[in-house]
Amino acid sequence: MSRETILSILRENPERYCSGEEISRVLGVSRAAVSKAVAGLRREGYVISSVTNRGYRLEAEPDRLTEEGIRAHLRGGVLGGDLRVFGTIDSTNNYLKRAALEGAPDGTVAVADEQTAGRGRLGRSFQSPPGIGVYLSFLLRPDILPERAVNLTACTAVAMCDALERAIGIRPQIKWTNDVLLNRRKVCGILTEMSVEGETGALQYIVIGIGVNCNQRLEDFPEDIRDIAGSVAMATGARCDRSRLTAEIINAMNEMYADWLRGKWDVNRYRADCATLGREVRVIRASGERSAVAEAVDDDFGLVVRYEDGTRETIFSGEVSVRGLEGYV
Repeated sequence: MSRETILSILRENPERYCSGEEISRVLGVSRAAVSKAVAGLRREGYVISSVTNRGYRLEAEPDRLTEEGIRAHLRGGVLGGDLRVFGTIDSTNNYLKRAALEGAPDGTVAVADEQTAGRGRLGRSFQSPPGIGVYLSFLLRPDILPERAVNLTACTAVAMCDALERAIGIRPQIKWTNDVLLNRRKVCGILTEMSVEGETGALQYIVIGIGVNCNQRLEDFPEDIRDIAGSVAMATGARCDRSRLTAEIINAMNEMYADWLRGKWDVNRYRADCATLGREVRVIRASGERSAVAEAVDDDFGLVVRYEDGTRETIFSGEVSVRGLEGYV
């Protein structure tokens, strides 16, 4: 008998006590075995109350990411049915790139409680401490031309807005093109990487990495990013349930990927969530910076900007960085 089975029974009945006799009958074990398993769960940090002649009730779970805890909140399973959960890993993106070379299937998901070498765009490091964030990546193998995948980061950003809204009741905004904001602070970053076969140009795989600041306090961030970084807990004033948020991210990515494959993904969804539109920005290239106003997102997810001299340009995220003149957006 696994303790996970008892956890499932208690999770399915959050409002009432489940008697030891009832659990033992369902599982076909003795009440003493049930009592021993409950004691083991308590040692792992689960808060399980017990009342004589009534039974057991799950009051709280330890704040750790487990496959069982995540699956308890999933709707319809995982993209490809393969969910891999780690305590510590170098990078979920790096892991799935290695797994892709070993034949991991489309839809494989890797989740970690901590990353020791988390990365953002342009090789920047992404702080990934244990116990307070969610770090996960998705391995996708769509049968498409590589150029069709350029909008996946933007689609993922909208899926993250969906997931956070479902988990905390607040809809975030997107800083063009891959940062998700709550109260104008970055709480989530997205990194999309792909592999293309050199001789044929065929797409081999795509890996989409997502990092979410869940329960950080302001003092948990390095001083150089405290003006722009935030967490879900800072925005809501309440502790974030990381298992539920992880599951909602997987749920939202399931939906997004299915729509995207069918060609049913609407760019207007991205425009509605984009916090950059209508704001003054700095367009940053290696050759220098220019001030502009972000006017629109075109159908290819390019950002249309108008410079001070009245000229317009459509820019893409791989070419330049965009930063707000005031605040983060």
